Amino acid sequence: MARVEFRQVRKQFIDRNKKPFTAVAGSDFVIEDQEFVVFVGPSGCGKTTSLRMIAGLEKQTSGDIIIGDRIVNDLHPKDRDIAMVFQDYALYPHMTIRENLSFGLRNLKKPKAYIDQKVSEASAILGLDHMLERKPRELSGGQRQRVAVGRAIVRDPQVFLFDEPLSNLDAKLRVQMRVELSELHKRLGATIVYVTHDQVEAMTLGERIVVMNQGVIQQIASPADLYANPKNMFVAGFIGSPAMNFIDAHVERDHLIVDGGSFRLPEDVAARLSPYSGKDIVLGIRPEDIYGEDFAPGVSTEHRLQARIQVVEHLGSENLMYFHVGNRLVTAKVHPETKGYNGLSKEFILDLRKGHYFDPGTQERITG
Repeated sequence: MARVEFRQVRKQFIDRNKKPFTAVAGSDFVIEDQEFVVFVGPSGCGKTTSLRMIAGLEKQTSGDIIIGDRIVNDLHPKDRDIAMVFQDYALYPHMTIRENLSFGLRNLKKPKAYIDQKVSEASAILGLDHMLERKPRELSGGQRQRVAVGRAIVRDPQVFLFDEPLSNLDAKLRVQMRVELSELHKRLGATIVYVTHDQVEAMTLGERIVVMNQGVIQQIASPADLYANPKNMFVAGFIGSPAMNFIDAHVERDHLIVDGGSFRLPEDVAARLSPYSGKDIVLGIRPEDIYGEDFAPGVSTEHRLQARIQVVEHLGSENLMYFHVGNRLVTAKVHPETKGYNGLSKEFILDLRKGHYFDPGTQERITG
């Protein structure tokens, strides 16, 4: 296996009006040997373009791409020692699963005994032994995806590249395949670069996550660090489900004023926000840090906010309650025994100790 490095990698395309636009803007990062790194972001953010540049399917406009100890800028994809798994499986329908798994090795003219050994190893890892003589049309979506992964495994590449491989599966199968991919990484000790638009998938699989937006890397961190310490409002709003709430607020000395309430800030937060006294900020607070006043065990009830519930979603293990604070729609993820219905005026408790505070101009998190 090998590390992957981008050094000031930039990619520009020419649009239909013959104007250049930047898909990836000067990326710098290192993916360590045997690391599982996930690129995540909305459509058009540059994550798939980054993956395709690693594969050699797109040529970078400038910068260097390094795999292992080689600069691969001018290497053909087949010479980069990578294997790619696509969203649409890309299996040959007229071939058996055995033939699909061995196809790449046969093209490389590897000895038959070597091919049989690699196919046997991959099929055992992925539980495909009993279906090797079937055709792809006889398999479920999850089984086809396992075959696509197996075809990559037999290549024994330095780097595995996954381009939204679970997008075509239903919700239950996606969960199952996430578990299988995580276990596969542990078993193979592989370097894996994985692209998805699904932040839950990213948080589940990634040892580190690269969050992108409009071609720019916003933050690279572990799932826990992204969740607890988002660099800016984009990362804070993208990571977490339901998404973080943003509430317009004003700082007056040691008080935070929002539409519907004025709260004395915890001492450490007040100190951090002291340069913003007399100024507007944005309060970011996650839905799980907002409680109904009738069910908030172990939480300080000091920071109370009166609001009228617009919608309640009953999800069994929790309820989601939606209400407005000023012009912002706010979501509270509350205990299922919390009382509430559409139109009810209710007090909610905000745990400001877990709040995040952002500069409305730069959208960067205020860290002190």
